[in-house]
Amino acid sequence: MSEKISLTAEIRTDVGKGASRRLRRTGEKIPAIIYGDEQSPLNLTLASNEVTKAMESETFYSQILNVVVDGSSSQAVVRDMQRNPASNKVMHIDFQRISANKIMHVNVPLHFINEEQCVGVKIEGGIIAHNIIEVEISCLPADLPEFIEVDMAEIGLGYGIHLSGLSLPKGVTIVALTHGEDHDITVVAVNARKVVTEEEEDSVVEAAPAGDAEAADDAAEDSGDDE
Repeated sequence: MSEKISLTAEIRTDVGKGASRRLRRTGEKIPAIIYGDEQSPLNLTLASNEVTKAMESETFYSQILNVVVDGSSSQAVVRDMQRNPASNKVMHIDFQRISANKIMHVNVPLHFINEEQCVGVKIEGGIIAHNIIEVEISCLPADLPEFIEVDMAEIGLGYGIHLSGLSLPKGVTIVALTHGEDHDITVVAVNARKVVTEEEEDSVVEAAPAGDAEAADDAAEDSGDDE
C-alpha cells in the first residue's frame, strides 16, 4: 500500500467566477471544494505546486487523500477535476469526504500484466485491445484497492476478459455488474492484426484546422468557475 497523499488547503472566502479566475491566473493557487459526510461544504484553495506533485502518483485519482484544513484532516477522494482544454491546467477540484463505515463508489485503475507473454500475442500473432483502463467499484474505505490486476498470460487470439472475469479483492464489487448481465462488458481482448490494403495506405486524411487556444482558455475558465 502506497503512503497516503496529504494536501494542505486554506478556506476560501472570496468566491465567484471573477475571484476564481483571478486566483488561477496567479499560477500559485487552485480553487477547490470539499463536501459530503453530512458536513457543510467548504470552498478551498490549494497550492498549485503541491497539487502538481501529488498528481504524479496514480493513486491521487483513485485513493483516499488527507485534506488538511486549519490543522484538521478530512479523509476524501477526488470526485471531479476540471482542466483547461487548451493548456490542460487544473482549474478546479471537487473533493468528497468519506466515512469509514459507509460504502463508497470510486474508479480504480486496471493494471494489465503479462502482456508480452500473452498466448494470443506471442504465439498467435494477435494484438491486445484495451476497451477500458479503469473500473468503478463499491466497497468500504478499508477495502479500497490501489488497482485491479488483469492477467493476460493465458488469453488466446479471439478471446478476452469481461468485467465478471476480473479477480477482485474481498469486499469489492464492480458497480456495472449490479445493473445486470448486459453490463458485463469486455475489458480487454486479443484481436487479429488488421491487414492494410494499398488503397488505405495511399489515403490521406485532411486535418481539422486548429482552434483558437485563447478563446478555448477563456471559455473553459468561465465554465469551471464557482457560481
